Order: sequence, then C-alpha cells, then structure tokens
Amino acid sequence: MLFALSVAALGVVYGDIGTSPLYAFRLCFNAATPPTEAAILGVLSLIFWSLAGLITVKYLALVLRADNRGEGGILALMALVRRKSPGMEGRGAFLVVAIGLFGAALLYGDGLITPAISVLSAVEGLEVAAPAFGHLIIPLALVILVGLFWFQKHGSQKVGSVFGPVMVLWFLTIAVLGIPHILRNPAVLAAVNPAHGMQFFLDHKFHAFVTMGTVFLCLTGGENLYLDMGHFGRLPIRIGWFTLVLPCLLLNYFGQGAYLLQHLPSEATQPAISAATSNLLFKLAPEWALYPLLILATAATVIASQAVISGAFSLTRQALQLGFCPRVTIVHTSEATIGQVYLPAVNGMLLVGTVALVLGFRKSDDLAGAYGLAVSMTMLLTSVMMTVFMLRQWRWHPLLVAVVMLPIFLLDAAFFTSNILKIPYGGWVGLSVGVVMFTVMMTWHRGREILSRKLASESLPLPLFIEEIARSKPMRVPGTAVFLTGAANVVPRTLLHNFKHNMVLHRDIILLTVNNEEIPRIPEAERVSVERMESGFTRITVRYGFVEDPNLAALLRNLKVEGLDLDPMRVTFFLGRETLILGRENNMRPWRKHLFSFLSKNARDASKFFRLPPNRVIEIGIQVEL
Repeated sequence: MLFALSVAALGVVYGDIGTSPLYAFRLCFNAATPPTEAAILGVLSLIFWSLAGLITVKYLALVLRADNRGEGGILALMALVRRKSPGMEGRGAFLVVAIGLFGAALLYGDGLITPAISVLSAVEGLEVAAPAFGHLIIPLALVILVGLFWFQKHGSQKVGSVFGPVMVLWFLTIAVLGIPHILRNPAVLAAVNPAHGMQFFLDHKFHAFVTMGTVFLCLTGGENLYLDMGHFGRLPIRIGWFTLVLPCLLLNYFGQGAYLLQHLPSEATQPAISAATSNLLFKLAPEWALYPLLILATAATVIASQAVISGAFSLTRQALQLGFCPRVTIVHTSEATIGQVYLPAVNGMLLVGTVALVLGFRKSDDLAGAYGLAVSMTMLLTSVMMTVFMLRQWRWHPLLVAVVMLPIFLLDAAFFTSNILKIPYGGWVGLSVGVVMFTVMMTWHRGREILSRKLASESLPLPLFIEEIARSKPMRVPGTAVFLTGAANVVPRTLLHNFKHNMVLHRDIILLTVNNEEIPRIPEAERVSVERMESGFTRITVRYGFVEDPNLAALLRNLKVEGLDLDPMRVTFFLGRETLILGRENNMRPWRKHLFSFLSKNARDASKFFRLPPNRVIEIGIQVEL
C-alpha cells in the first residue's frame, strides 16, 4: 500500500515541479546574464540549494507536519490556526483569515498559467524534432488544453491509475538524459558548492537578483506537496521526493548545465544565446529519441496540468465549506474516492483563462514572465502562517522559531521580490486573478456575516414562539415539515411566513441547522445531534467538515428518531430564497454590495446543493435589506 501510494503521489503531487526542467534552467540566461561557465555553475548552485532549502527543509521537514487532521493546504492551515487560537480576536484573527485566503486565491492564478506554460513548452519540442511543423505549435497546444479541460467532467479516476507510472517513466527518462552529459563534463558537479551561487551574485549583482525570479520556476508546484497531503499522507510524499524526484531533477538540471558548458554560444548576443538554450532538454536526447520524448513530455505536462486543476477544485470546495465562497455545482466523479470532484464553473473559468494566455503570449519563454509571482507569494504567506502555527500550536520558543524560519523566510522573500519585477512582463496576470478571487471570497464572507446578524436581530426567539403555539393551539396538519435555518435559537423566517399566510402548522416541525466546522471531517458518531422540544418541535443540528459535501436527504433517510417520519420522500422541506435590497446602511461599500448581490443571485440553488428531493421542496421568497 505504501508503495502504491508513493507511485500515485508522483502523478498528482510532483507533476508540476517534475516538468520544470522543460523551461526553468534555460530561461535563466539572456544577454544580461550570458551562459558563461561561471554563470552556469552559479545558476545550478542556486537551483540545487533552492530545492534543498525550500522543498526539502521547509515543506518536507516542517510544513507537512502541520496537518489539520490529515488535511493540508494553506486554507487547512488557516482553519487550524484559527481553531487553535481562541484568544486571537479582532485584527489578529482578520490577518490570519486574510493571509490564508489571499494565499489560496493566488493558487487560482497558478491554475491558469501552469497548463499553458507546461503544454506549450512540451509541444515546442516540435521545433527540434520537426522544424517544418513549428507553425502547428499553437493549434496543437490549444487542442491538447481544450481536450484536457473537456475531460474533467469524466473525472480523473479513469486515467489516475496511469498518472503515477507515466511520471515514474518521465523522471527516469530525464535522469537518463542528463547522466551521459554529466559523465562527459563532471566539472559541472562543482555547482553543489554554494560559493558558486555567491560568486554569481558578485559577478552579476542586480541581474543575478532578477535571475532569481527565473530560478524560482524550478520550485513551482512545491505548494502541491502540502495541498495534496490529505490524499496520500506525508510518508508517501517524502518517499517519492527522496527516492526519485529530487535525484532525477538534479541529474537533469546538471545534465543541461554540462551540455551547455560544451556548447557555449560564440558571442553574448540574445539571438546566439537563444539558439544555444532553446529547447535545451530536448537537445540532451539522441535524434532517434526526439519523437518519443516529445510524446512523453506532452503526457507529463498534461498530468501536471491535471494536478493543478484538481487542486483548484479542492480549494474551491474547502472555501465553500468554510463560508468564503457561494454555493457552486459539485459533481462527484468517483464513488470510491471522495476527493475526486468536478466543478463546472471553476473548470470553465480555467479553460477560458488558459486559452487566452496561450493566444496572448504564444511562447513559453514569454509566459515565464507571467509565471512565478503568484506561487512565490503563496509560499511566502505559507511561511508567515507556519510561523504563527509554530508559536501557538507547537509552542516553540520564539528564538527557536526565528532560527528555523528566518532563513526560510528570507529565501521566500528574495524569490518573491525578484518575481515582483515580472509584473510588467505578465506577472500581473496571476496577481490580478488572486486579487479578484480574494475580493470575491472576502465579500461573500462579509456579506453573509451581515445578513446573518441582521436576520438574527429581527427574528423571534424560539422559546417564545413555542410558548405562543402551546397557548393559542393553531390548526395542525398531518406530516413533517423541515425548515432549514442558520440560527438554531430563533424562528426561521420561512416558518413565520408560512404560518402567517397559511395559518396552519405541520404536526411535526424539524428545525434543521447545518454547521460547517474548521476540521476536515466529522466522525459519524458526532455528526448529528437531536433535541426534542415541546409542541411537536425538534431541533436537529448537522455538522460537516471542510472537505465533506452535505447530503441531507441521505442523512435524514438513515436517521432514526422515535416518533418522527424522516423519509425525505414524505417530508416537506421549506427553504428561503432571499431577494436582496441594497439599502443605504454603511455596512459595506456600494460596489461590494452589488458584487455580493450578484454572487447571491448566481449561487447554486440550496435544494440541489443539499441534495434534497426537488418535488418535496417549497421555496418562500424573503426580502432582506443589505
């Protein structure tokens, strides 16, 4: 089982970072930093120590230990910090939420750019294998990307079994490609000495700092190690990294460096440098292997893109359950694996964005300017959140935290500030997507908070209503009515409206409250609590974790409460459909009110989201002033 999980993790966790050799090393060189022997050794040294410091030490040794009951990712870490810090209120609590949400929002930018740059860089191998077909690169990349996003509705389970073995073949292939060139020029191994990285900065100064933004491309996908921990566990992820991924990546990067040392450009002009470095990974292969390598590279980049797309689906579902995203359609593509879901709205957004990037940038070299900023900021925010977690949860001494995290934080900050320079050259794309998604999530959360407080302040306390029912004895009709309510201690507006207009009550009235908790999963024994009350009222509270999807029909069907008929095909569900009226109250800026109103109108229907039988649902319109 451990071996199977380790192989499967290679296809999901390491797809993005595993395809970085297609573009990361070769893009580090230009007219300002030409590929001289010293520069090649310096860049290789930076790549080696970046992989060792940020991936091996930060993620593998530290961050993977910060699991929220087995789940990972910056949203899971945010929920864990909030739950474990009861004394954190006000500005501190807001900062934790803002950091977690913005870090998650930036990953949507990564979800747009990763498929575009990965598939483009693989298909560009045609320029080496068959230069006459170079004009087909853009159409072929678009066909592959459209097919990839179209396939999402069928679920990744159908091809998931081959993801791991294909990536094993990919990693072994890139290692084999690098070894002969290292053996021909073993001097390249001197780059392990960090002095070469330091000398690179002394020689190139500001241009070396700029190059850091390109060196960072070898780390993209590092956040997936943490995000996908809930699917595989930390041990299979660590085994895959140390036994295969890291050695193969280093062998290929050093092989590319050795090849470049043997084929240094005759002059430091940009055309000469581009000719020497373009499609460098494909130049490592013998001519007979170019077409098989092109096919394998395309398959690997599709797998890398699939992992990022699935990550965007998982992030959206977590944000929804934590209350930071409006209800969207969630399709489960596997009956056996809970984590495999398909979100049509998110998939469509990623497809449009990815196609637009390919048509707009047209070359992987140009797309590199858009890549890295969003991911580097997420990694930096993860370090900030991790520091808070170490102080509050592990209760490490502040001095020990500083010793461990300061070097990591400085490295993250260096990569982030270097990537800021990419903003005019495309870095604005991922940053803009992150800002938009962050604004949407914060607006939705703030709007729901305001509505909840407003509805609670205008509602009638439940005990008073039950007393009045017992005193006045209104007409009761046979059957069971279920009223969904967010506040368990007040009378739902839907119940008041129904009683006001129809002047009758059902014999049995269920007040059903769904609470989303900041832990991944709720044990079945703790999921439901039932409280019988007077006058035929029953209060049922259901709890779900942030990686679980509510299915109230199935839950009620299996719930046994003496004296109650809870068969979802015989009860009547009453839901409220809110119509927002934008008032003049100064609780949100006007543009945010309009955004919240738009999100509310387009949120998925509650009956479908909670999987209620459509022919047993009655919706009652409610006007609420925001």
